[in-house]
Amino acid sequence: MRALFVGGTVDNSELDLEGNQPPRHYPPDTGTGQARYRLHAVGHQDQAVVYAVYGAPGMAEDEIRRIADERDYARRFAATEVRAAND
Repeated sequence: MRALFVGGTVDNSELDLEGNQPPRHYPPDTGTGQARYRLHAVGHQDQAVVYAVYGAPGMAEDEIRRIADERDYARRFAATEVRAAND
């Protein structure tokens, strides 16, 4: 699956993630107490997760959604997007 980043220093970056489910935060565990990117949406194709959208720490939910919608990840990956539950 692809991790897609909105905002912060890695805005509009992508990387491959291992596993069947995306971690709730990225990086998953820094151990430093440093703010991490938070999962905002997941794209499914059939039963498989094909992408995960992560928003920058401190960035407003509405702004992350607006930018992700503009980038149209669901169309790009031919997937159905589901918003992640908020913390």
